[in-house]
Amino acid sequence: MAIRNASDFLIINGVRFPVPRYGMEIVHSQVVDSGRNANGTVVGQLVGRKLWKLNNLEWVGLDQETWKEMKQALAPFFVKVKFLGDDGRWHNITMYPSDVTGQPLFLENLTYTQFVSCKFNLIDCGKPEED
Repeated sequence: MAIRNASDFLIINGVRFPVPRYGMEIVHSQVVDSGRNANGTVVGQLVGRKLWKLNNLEWVGLDQETWKEMKQALAPFFVKVKFLGDDGRWHNITMYPSDVTGQPLFLENLTYTQFVSCKFNLIDCGKPEED
């Protein structure tokens, strides 16, 4: 069964995910090797490239099969992610999922059939971007 309402906005391990609900955050961070010199001034330089974090990715009202397929795509520790950044460009990077959470709404015959909320974060591993 294919994921309902799949889009090209977010593709994880080749699986197209629906567009997340309002509230997602696109976070940019950078790693620096820093310290302070004898005058107390911070000195350092950027290590690697700037990193991405897709924070507060959330979907409301998913059925059990859709959430199951999404979680299967998230199962490996490292996942290949294609997404549209806030810079208007497509990015293909290796990330890892964090805080994968499902809040069930219904339980029928010992099966969760509907979820109020399903969410997770994706954190950049810092490897070079792929084409």
